[in-house]
Amino acid sequence: MIIDLHCHTNCSDNSYSIEDVLKLAAQNNISKLAITDHDTTIGLERAIALGKDLSIDIIPGIEISAYDYKRNRRTHILGLFVASGHPALEALCRPMREERHNASRLMTRKLIQAGYHISWEQVLRLAENGTGVYKQHIMHALILNGYTDSIYGPLYKKLFFRGDRQTLPGLAFVPVHYLDAIDAIHAIRKAGGVPVLAHPGQFDNFSAVPEFVEAGLGGIEVFHPLHDAADEKKAMQLAETYHLAQTGGSDFHGYYTDTGSVPGSRSIDRDRFALLEEKRDQTGKSIQS
Repeated sequence: MIIDLHCHTNCSDNSYSIEDVLKLAAQNNISKLAITDHDTTIGLERAIALGKDLSIDIIPGIEISAYDYKRNRRTHILGLFVASGHPALEALCRPMREERHNASRLMTRKLIQAGYHISWEQVLRLAENGTGVYKQHIMHALILNGYTDSIYGPLYKKLFFRGDRQTLPGLAFVPVHYLDAIDAIHAIRKAGGVPVLAHPGQFDNFSAVPEFVEAGLGGIEVFHPLHDAADEKKAMQLAETYHLAQTGGSDFHGYYTDTGSVPGSRSIDRDRFALLEEKRDQTGKSIQS
């Protein structure tokens, strides 16, 4: 049984449609697949219906683009088994989606002013089936217009680097105010889901786990394309210490994938999934009480 608990569609920042993602999942013999688009649940009902036709159990999910303001680092929180369109998720995530889309419009304008021959209309077409424009869509337009041959290459850093103490931000960078990770955890629980700390190795989120557990964290992503053996070991140790479910997934983004992963390339076993289901049931009981 292949269980992939982290996968995107073009409802956020995957180049593949829901249909194409599920066809690929079926080809890869996936039994359970979590659709976890960024800051939206808009495609979940369609995915669940299509999954039934392909004998794939779709786990309704979300990935919230959050921030750990105490430690000053990005933090992504997965929500697994969430209720699609739940008011708590929409209230939290809708402003984030709108801000990201508006920032993408400003970034595109900056590029045009700098002499890049792209248009907002072209970028919009590449994102027309989703909830807004991402930097990946802008890079896709730049590829189509001959400026580069990759999404995440030197040009991406030149244009969109966030900046640090040594290097100034990229020429088109526009900051976006990310959601508080604690708020994300609370919203996911209100929506009946299990909050899971996504790929903690990517942003070095390990030290935040005790505080996140107090807020209601129920799981930690152990198996991820960006995790090495040391990251997996740290995540497993934290899961054992704080009785967290251990999850894993491909984090598939189609043409916009920067790891080469495909659906099913990272997965978990039945026992780990059973613990995740226990966490889901516990969340449901806490909501009812």
